[in-house]
Amino acid sequence: MLFIIFATMKSSRLHTEPVRRLDAGFYRREDVVQIARDLLGKYLVTHFEAGRTVGRIVETEAYRGPDDRASHAWNYRFTNRTRFMFEAGGLAYIYLCYGIHHLFNVVTGPEGMPHVVLIRALEPMENLPLMMQRRGLETIAPRLTAGPGALSRALGLSTQYTGTDLLSEHSPIWLEDRDDFIPETEILTGPRVGIDYAGADALLPWRFRIRNSGWTSR
Repeated sequence: MLFIIFATMKSSRLHTEPVRRLDAGFYRREDVVQIARDLLGKYLVTHFEAGRTVGRIVETEAYRGPDDRASHAWNYRFTNRTRFMFEAGGLAYIYLCYGIHHLFNVVTGPEGMPHVVLIRALEPMENLPLMMQRRGLETIAPRLTAGPGALSRALGLSTQYTGTDLLSEHSPIWLEDRDDFIPETEILTGPRVGIDYAGADALLPWRFRIRNSGWTSR
C-alpha cells in the first residue's frame, strides 16, 4: 500500500507536455480487441466545472458489436441507448449498470459497426483531492478508481455525457497519448467480468490489464 501511495503522489504532478488527443484514425479501426489493448497506458481526461481530473488506463474490455452476445448491440440491436454505438468511433458511450454505476466506454470502428471498449480501471494521475471528494474517501486506496463504476464517479462521468464527441477540442472528455508504451509481456489477458449470460462468449479473452498495477479491478 505504501508503494501505491508513493507512486500515485509521484505521478500526480501536472502534465505540461502538449496535448496529444487520440484521433479518429485510432478509434475507427475495425479491430476492437486490438484497440482495447492499445488503450492501456493512454490517459482519460475530464474537465468539468468542478475541475480537471486525469487517470492512466490500466484495464479494459472489448465488446465486438453484432457477433458478441455480451454486447448491448448483439445481433445489431438498435435502441435509444445503443444508437451511439453505431456511430463512427470516437464517441463516449456511458450506461447505467444495476441502476447505480455509470460505466464509461469508447465507441470504436467505422460507422455502422457497433464496437465499444469498456474502461475498467485507472491509475489516478491529476487532481486526486477532487477524485477522493467525489468518491467520499479520506485516504488514497485502489478502490478510488479500480473498477468501472468507481472510475466514472471519480472523474465525474455519468450517462448525461453519453454521445460526447471525444475528438472535439471543445469536449470536456478526451483521451490522450503520453508515450507510455506497454510491452506485450506486461499485458495480462483473460475473460471479461460479470457476463455469464453471454454463454460461450463469456470465455473470450477480451479483458486486458497491465501486469503488477495496483489499480486494476478485482
